[in-house]
Amino acid sequence: QVQLVESGGGLVQAGGSLRLSCAASGSINAMGWFRQAPGKEREFVATISRSATSTYYADSVKGRFTISRDNAKNAVNLQMNSLKPEDTAIYYCAARKLARGSFRWDEYDYWGLGTQVTVSS
Repeated sequence: QVQLVESGGGLVQAGGSLRLSCAASGSINAMGWFRQAPGKEREFVATISRSATSTYYADSVKGRFTISRDNAKNAVNLQMNSLKPEDTAIYYCAARKLARGSFRWDEYDYWGLGTQVTVSS
């Protein structure tokens, strides 16, 4: 069983930046970030393969967010730039048992408890 703990959320003004981190309790394969705003469904944000050779982003964050990982530290990060009020949500880190990333939330095996990101206008 892998435990995931997110950190780095907070309140930021539109146009600002935040860096989310996710620490895993053990070795991890493909990782992903998802988010959920109040009253909305969980939404894919970004995913990265185990080797970090493959990344994939939602259209809504492409060019603004960057996912990266440090396998030596069992960690994955999400650098978020040019934040918009519509980015406001709880951000969740997720891990797969497979090496290939996925944009489908139901293909992830482990989840963190989430970290709140609020972007003010």
